[in-house]
Amino acid sequence: MGILDPSIKTLSAALVVLYILYVLLAPLFSPLKRVPGPFFARFTNLFYWNRVRHGSFQYENVALHRKFGPLVRLGPKLVSIDDPGALKTIYGIGSKFPKSDWYYAWRVPGPGNFTLFADQDMARHANTRKRFQNLYSMTSLVSYETFVDECADIFAKRLQEIADAGKQVNMGHWFQCYAFDVIACITYGSRFGFLDDGHDIRGMMGDLHAIMRYSTLVGIYAWLHDWVFHPAARLQLFGARGRVTLVDFVRKRMAIGLEERRAKDAEGKVEEQVEGAPRHFLDRLLDQNQEDPEKMTMYHVFLVGLANINAGSDTTATSLSGMLYYLLRYPRVLGRLKQEIREFSSRGQLSEHPTFKEAQQMPYLDAVIKESFRLHTAVGLPLWRVVPEGGVTVSGQYLPQGTNVGINAWVAHLSEDVWGPDAREFRPERWCEAQAEALGGNKDRLRRMESYYLPFGLGSRTCIGRHISMLEISKLMPRLLRDFDFELERPGEEWECDNSWFVIPKNFSVRVRRASGQ
Repeated sequence: MGILDPSIKTLSAALVVLYILYVLLAPLFSPLKRVPGPFFARFTNLFYWNRVRHGSFQYENVALHRKFGPLVRLGPKLVSIDDPGALKTIYGIGSKFPKSDWYYAWRVPGPGNFTLFADQDMARHANTRKRFQNLYSMTSLVSYETFVDECADIFAKRLQEIADAGKQVNMGHWFQCYAFDVIACITYGSRFGFLDDGHDIRGMMGDLHAIMRYSTLVGIYAWLHDWVFHPAARLQLFGARGRVTLVDFVRKRMAIGLEERRAKDAEGKVEEQVEGAPRHFLDRLLDQNQEDPEKMTMYHVFLVGLANINAGSDTTATSLSGMLYYLLRYPRVLGRLKQEIREFSSRGQLSEHPTFKEAQQMPYLDAVIKESFRLHTAVGLPLWRVVPEGGVTVSGQYLPQGTNVGINAWVAHLSEDVWGPDAREFRPERWCEAQAEALGGNKDRLRRMESYYLPFGLGSRTCIGRHISMLEISKLMPRLLRDFDFELERPGEEWECDNSWFVIPKNFSVRVRRASGQ
């Protein structure tokens, strides 16, 4: 006698056959059957999963749209979009398109474990964000400049040592050390110490990158997250271990901050700190918690710390790397920017520690930053949203409720319809020209460019820390380009990047020299 009853074997075989038939026949009746794309994408998300796994989907996504047009089917219910007219519909203020289940894998499983980035509940997200968005506002930036200057001083010292030693250096790594220490100062009032010797403190960089890879790949099959996460965390596997480590780290930093606050409160020094020294996030959040513990709960305080550490380093570091890389690949642009820096310095309009206000007055620097963000956007995957009830029509194609739709900033930023035939060229002058035309009364070109420009997302889910990232970049780059000369180790080769959400350079190898007179 066999282990299984013959009738059970027959039923099991029948179920397998039915499932295979469903997978094969469902695309024939799908409302998305007219959306073009790779053949296997109509049957399974494995096509998309496999392409993302290789780490260069930002380029493949662009190529797919060049081949198939404005709509590309990446899975049975996944549609990548290249249509400026759809941007505000999907992501704009008042949009009814919630984040897809892909984001679920970016948090610890459980109904109460929401985070600002991953929250799919639109009402809760809006309510949560407004509790502390003032901390990230443009008006708050001035109070954080001291923290940026402190880290920039140490970074400059490390670069001087590297230059004097005549060594080549991975600038992508050092930019992340800088960004990590700055966000630590802004959030907790003290550096983590990455800039001291360039070491990966507590393995945090590695943990963050493992988290990204885990969340990006598991999120494509989001139902797996509940099954995989806790066993993987216990066995210290994949990004699950990193997420647990990061959560524990943020909680410990909160506990340290609370203890320091209690000690100062006991000595009557809290008011002195409020009136004098620059104030970090945790201090301000604890003030709000003390004033109204129901509105600003300790979980909300935790959320801010987690969000800053999760996204506050890679975004800025990747953008800094992209900016320096393109400047070194385009010597003409680098020369013009250095000339602007010299002119502003000679007129006394650029301090030894450049201020954010001074940097904002430099038109070519602004154009270079925008063009760098365009050609090397930090995020390299579609921003997935779910079509709400009633469906939506995009590029003449009806997409029903439940379809996952997304626009990849890399696709948008290389659209020749918007940016012209030189869309792949690093040409900051396009921003200067569009601005000049706008001042002359013709705003069409600038509006067209800005309408398909999303380096930090769009609408209510725009990156909450974008102003802080701009602060770090705007203050640092004029100083580095004034005080140092950089040269690519392999100038004839394009760099390699890994795209597991953030498009991170693998080895941005550069030689550093002190600028003449430094």
